[in-house]
Amino acid sequence: MEKNLVTAITSVPGPHWTTERLTSRIVHLGCGAFHRAHQALYTHHVLEQTDSDWGYCEVNLTLNGASLIKNLKKQSMRYTVSEKGQGENTLKIIGSMKEGMHPLIDGVQAIIEKMANPDVAIISLTITEKGYCTDATTGRLDPNNELIIKDIANPAVPRSAIGYITAALKLRFERSLPAVTILSCDNVRENGHVAREAVLGLARLQDEELALWIEKQVTFPCTMVDRIVPAATPETLTEIAQQLGVEDPCAITCEPFRQWVIEDNFVNGRPDWDLAGAQFVDDVAPFEMMKLRMLNGAHSFLAYLGYLGGYTYISDTMKNADYRRAVYALMLNEQAPTLPMPEDSDLMAYADKLIERFTNPALKHQTWQIAMDGSQKLPQRMIDSIEWHLVQGSDYRHLTLGVAGWMRYISGVDEQGQPIDVRDPLKETFAAIFTKYDYSVAVVEDMVKELLEIESIFGKKLIKNCEFIDNVTKAYQNLLNFGARQAVAAL
Repeated sequence: MEKNLVTAITSVPGPHWTTERLTSRIVHLGCGAFHRAHQALYTHHVLEQTDSDWGYCEVNLTLNGASLIKNLKKQSMRYTVSEKGQGENTLKIIGSMKEGMHPLIDGVQAIIEKMANPDVAIISLTITEKGYCTDATTGRLDPNNELIIKDIANPAVPRSAIGYITAALKLRFERSLPAVTILSCDNVRENGHVAREAVLGLARLQDEELALWIEKQVTFPCTMVDRIVPAATPETLTEIAQQLGVEDPCAITCEPFRQWVIEDNFVNGRPDWDLAGAQFVDDVAPFEMMKLRMLNGAHSFLAYLGYLGGYTYISDTMKNADYRRAVYALMLNEQAPTLPMPEDSDLMAYADKLIERFTNPALKHQTWQIAMDGSQKLPQRMIDSIEWHLVQGSDYRHLTLGVAGWMRYISGVDEQGQPIDVRDPLKETFAAIFTKYDYSVAVVEDMVKELLEIESIFGKKLIKNCEFIDNVTKAYQNLLNFGARQAVAAL
């Protein structure tokens, strides 16, 4: 028998149950690193403390996601989480997954049938911002999205996650089955509302009666999720294998800190995630905004300016006192004032904790990884705060440099003249803009203006604000003239 995570004798704590105990009550779309280190882990801890049978059916829809599902199946749907702090490392084997599926392995219809199964009470998602196929300007489904065009033309064989959900809800509607909760766990502001608009938007294009049923019966709670989970690397997988005594291709490394705030709005039951430390609330919005602006906004600032400054990992940027001071000032002086938090909130303590988390050298969180998909992330992480400061007439120079750093990064060429592997849905749009311009002073303002005209990122107001255009142009020019490290130091 091939030695693997199940057959190997290991001293690492793991589940004292088999998959037979579990029922697939949650279908999760997007079995990526974050989900494995967050929601699946919370559910595992609930299973440890109770006789619950809440288990996951994991579904990956991307082409490269099939190998993960195959590997999980070989390990009886178990995998390792390594929680790495400064000077501490805890391993545990997670057992909250019942089964795994992929269109190339099981077929599209089998996945839709699973989502429509009467046992399923929750369909949860970690599909990244772009997976919702919405227009950032309107917040509604984008009918011109390539996947949505295909889903409208052939709803029975969906391509997008939103298409799969709509197809499954259609079956539940037609069969008079109980409704489900659609639980977005993505790092998206008001993620439940975003998911609702996307699903309803597609349903209305297919079947108005279905849309009305969804509107009345299906719930879409908002959530706030927080844990730093770098992408797995050969180095981290080797390190975990040495500790386990066996290879686990599904293993993941993360920080010890984790947080999950959930709007308690479930139509068909839920696990007792609060037993594992989750927080059920009436309104997630303040917590979500705090995290998006202070943590994620700071992360983006460090990602773009850190990458340009030659830093591979976030913890590397924190060794530079200028970057450390700048990101702390960004959080407390420019992000915290924009937040409508409850009176007992301690944002200084939150910022201190974030600095500690960013500094953790055990986490190899790449600046390049965080820099991905900036067009989807900037609005909630930086742009909304800038608009607040423009109304207040207050200082936002760190945010300005963050936006300029993003612009410099998406130019596709670093400070040494080497190519940057830009990953973004609007990559071709960016490339078309940058090919028009050289780096002379005369054209920087025109180039900045053209980037600011991308409405899905910057909206309609900022392109009309001369002060903002001037500030971003100067910040961009400083990056060209002096480089990221000096520009950050100058703050």
